[in-house]
Amino acid sequence: MDLIDSFKQKYSDQPTVLARAPGRVNLLGEHVDYNQGPVLPVAIDRAVHLAAGPSLGGERIVTLHALDLDEQVSFSLDNLAAKICTDGRPLPNWAHYPAGVAWALQDAGYSLAGMRAVYASKVPIGAGLSSSAAVEIGFCVLWQALSGWKVEPLTLAQISQKAENLYVGVSCGLMDQFSSACGIEGHALYFDTRSLEWQPAPLPNETSIIIADSGVRRSLATSAYNERRGACEQAVDILRRYLPAIRSLRDVSPTEFMAYSTALPETIRRRAEHVIKEIARVDSALSALHRQDRRAFGALMYAGHASLRDLYEVSTPELDALVEIARGLPGSIGARLTGAGFGGCTVNIVDTTQAEAFILGLQGGYLERTGREAQVYLCRASQGASAQIYVSSG
Repeated sequence: MDLIDSFKQKYSDQPTVLARAPGRVNLLGEHVDYNQGPVLPVAIDRAVHLAAGPSLGGERIVTLHALDLDEQVSFSLDNLAAKICTDGRPLPNWAHYPAGVAWALQDAGYSLAGMRAVYASKVPIGAGLSSSAAVEIGFCVLWQALSGWKVEPLTLAQISQKAENLYVGVSCGLMDQFSSACGIEGHALYFDTRSLEWQPAPLPNETSIIIADSGVRRSLATSAYNERRGACEQAVDILRRYLPAIRSLRDVSPTEFMAYSTALPETIRRRAEHVIKEIARVDSALSALHRQDRRAFGALMYAGHASLRDLYEVSTPELDALVEIARGLPGSIGARLTGAGFGGCTVNIVDTTQAEAFILGLQGGYLERTGREAQVYLCRASQGASAQIYVSSG
């Protein structure tokens, strides 16, 4: 059953707006966002799809049906801070994302209309492909279309980030929402997380993006994440004795790091080295993409994985196996873990002519080496989120 039929079945009515918002994969620039560095994500053609119409009688009530969960909730736009349904029950966790978007939009001064909606996602949950950001951006563009105002995509991303930080309670950066809102077909996005300036970078010709899910769900131990973030902050505090102008590791060049890294305790030194060199890799990758240098770009991906494995220590044996197997397959250009690590996915850039054989080789090799089955997704770089008015043909 497609989305429109689902809307008709749930609400005995036609939707008036259809929307989609893509997930994302990060090609380079891992664990640098909280160090104010640049990142290189891609919006992918696995997306959240939504169908919506105004609430009955103009009520300021939102009724949502999550098709993947087969669950429905209703909540009031006038009582969002309470995080309760119209029947007084607590809002389920999955509904915090759309409700949070409504809360953040209204807090920013935008008027919202009540709606009835159904939605479904083709972005795997928990794999590090930003399924939650896709939901948030999807509801942003839905409300924009239903309520009649127009906002720049980057602003929608910032509003969605605020929803996730302050309403949902997840301390994420801006990259995920930015990628979903601002994606450009066929391009990676070079995004400066400090200045918020960005530019598209053309992906190498005749290449495909292949994402491999290790099947290990990220036990992104909050303590492990916080330890690494804290180590970066400690590194800045120590290096500031020698480089008083720095605000974050973003401000430390590789040469300056070589000069002063001996002042850092061993673990802190390794964490900082990853961040500083990863930022340099992103800048080198941008140059490689603009000159269509596939080999240089792939080498930077492999180097990024080695750094995440050895210096930042966020890889797993399964992720390492996926990268090692990929490196030996025909058509492989580059591979690395993507996302925070501790499980989740790898991302591969592969010659399009070899993509199908690559997928089979990766799945077979991974099963043989680990006894696990990997879900593998052939993707392309897609356009960012959009909404359109739906006109029934019948």
